[in-house]
Amino acid sequence: MRVYKFKLTFFSIFVLTAFSSFHAAYAIENSECLTCHDDIKPDAYNASVHGKNLCTSCHADITEAPHPEKPGKPVCNQCHRIEAEIYNASDHGMALKAGIDEAASCRNCHGQSHAILDSRNKESPVYRANIPKTCAVCHEDQEKMAKYALTEKTPLKSYSETVHGKALIEKGLISSAVCTDCHGSHDLYSMANARSKIYRINVPSTCGRCHENVSKIYERSVHGKAVAAGRREAPVCTDCHGEHTIKSHTEPTSSVYPTAISEKTCPRCHASETIITKYRLPGNMVKTYMESYHGLASKGGSTIVANCASCHGVHDILPSSDPDSSVNKSNLPQTCGKCHPGAGARLAKASVHINPSVTRDRAVFYVTLFYILLIIITIGGMIVYVGLDYLTRLREHYARMRTAAVISRWTFNERVQHFILFITFTVLAYTGFALRFSEAWWAFPFTVIKGGSDWRRILHRGTAVVFCLLCAYHAWFLLFTKRGRSEFRAFLPKLKDFADLYKMLKHNLGISKEKPKFERFNFVEKSEYWALIWGSLIMIVTGVMLIFNTFVMRYLPKWILDVAATIHFYEAVLATLAILVWHLYFSIFSPEHYPMNWSWITGRTTEHDRRENDLNNDKR
Repeated sequence: MRVYKFKLTFFSIFVLTAFSSFHAAYAIENSECLTCHDDIKPDAYNASVHGKNLCTSCHADITEAPHPEKPGKPVCNQCHRIEAEIYNASDHGMALKAGIDEAASCRNCHGQSHAILDSRNKESPVYRANIPKTCAVCHEDQEKMAKYALTEKTPLKSYSETVHGKALIEKGLISSAVCTDCHGSHDLYSMANARSKIYRINVPSTCGRCHENVSKIYERSVHGKAVAAGRREAPVCTDCHGEHTIKSHTEPTSSVYPTAISEKTCPRCHASETIITKYRLPGNMVKTYMESYHGLASKGGSTIVANCASCHGVHDILPSSDPDSSVNKSNLPQTCGKCHPGAGARLAKASVHINPSVTRDRAVFYVTLFYILLIIITIGGMIVYVGLDYLTRLREHYARMRTAAVISRWTFNERVQHFILFITFTVLAYTGFALRFSEAWWAFPFTVIKGGSDWRRILHRGTAVVFCLLCAYHAWFLLFTKRGRSEFRAFLPKLKDFADLYKMLKHNLGISKEKPKFERFNFVEKSEYWALIWGSLIMIVTGVMLIFNTFVMRYLPKWILDVAATIHFYEAVLATLAILVWHLYFSIFSPEHYPMNWSWITGRTTEHDRRENDLNNDKR
């Protein structure tokens, strides 16, 4: 009995002692704290989600008031244990643990600790409508985010232009997807982390939380099954719709806008040689579509013409062997009939992606072959006839010069220089533009043969060497030969050239009947010559820089090389257009010379031609 009483007494003392300690630690009233901490607004704190809690609920290390030392930081996981465990494993939590103070903590997202509001409160930073702006506090700070190499530089701006952002910001639909719906909140991970909601194979289930019906359809599609099987190349929602670029299919800038589907979105995979080869997909599907009426009309901007999705489906794409596929043979009449009522059955019997060969689409193949041969024979015959006619007219020109008073215009040396210039300029322009416009039909010699691009480069650079040698020889000719020095003096600009231009403009405008009397070289020929000299120097300097780019970048910044490439291209465009518009007119199409000024071949002109063109100083 005594033992029992002793135990009871001991237990009572223990309970009283423990209670006293508990009371000392947690029973300090908030009013006592606010006596000193007048920076904390009682109304704001009472209205917060923690308003009914004692200060010591978070500041558990405070056992008396006033307290002698500064308390430690509140530890949220005392109450929010599950959220804390999830957060600590997230990218933000791991970063904070690693000592990166910039990483988002509880306070960064939920607000000041003494005024934290419930997430359902419209004033809360984590209220759905406010989440994009809350995330943007850090993620729109490009200076802060630069060191982390994030893919989105201005996520709030890009999000606000998406269909989700517009629904939230412009229409006020708080059910629209916000940052945390896709990226997670406490469980936020990098897209490279398998636990991330935006990890590639997790994207369909993430989107499916809102788009459940679409997700179910996608799961049964050929793409959905491939993703489920672990095929990394299989497209998920973001491959077609984008990430921070998701827009309505009615917006022209959307990746699922009718004209974009077949030209950009589907070809990313179905025009990829790697994917086509790896998964043994039919080749040339994109090419044959783009060559069809549908493809050409789509490329021209038509939004009602059939695109890939019109026939194959959108989220319900299935292989043609599947009985449920819209392109299965049994379903094609109905699929084609959507646009071509009454003709679906006939269309279903023909090839959709026409790819003529001996074994397929033979009618088209043989008609194509017939016309190719017809074109070769017909146009080839025309070329032969034109060539013979040209030679005949050249002989007749020589015959006229034998009986007419002839004036020497160009020496044989000068004609050879001009001919080499003509050949090199033509080859350089063609091979240069074939690089810039490699998809153009006229660039086919370098695209249809294996290693064509290498041959193009060799031909371009080899011709450039010949061009440089010609320029060097021409400089020697001008400086060290009597004829060259004479020609150089004749080409020098004079004030009379500007006066002649003014008089010629007045004559062509019908203001004056008088035409100027030109010297050996008129202002047209002089402007061409000096433009050629200037352009040649520009092209040689920039061309050498581009060929020896590694050497150049040892001493100069890359932007100089980029500028050289830009100058090289646009100078080539300028020179080519000048030749086509200016030189060919005055040498060929001008009524005074048509069909051609023969002096570039014969080196001579007649007295009659001299009078017609007022070349009153041609005689030497």
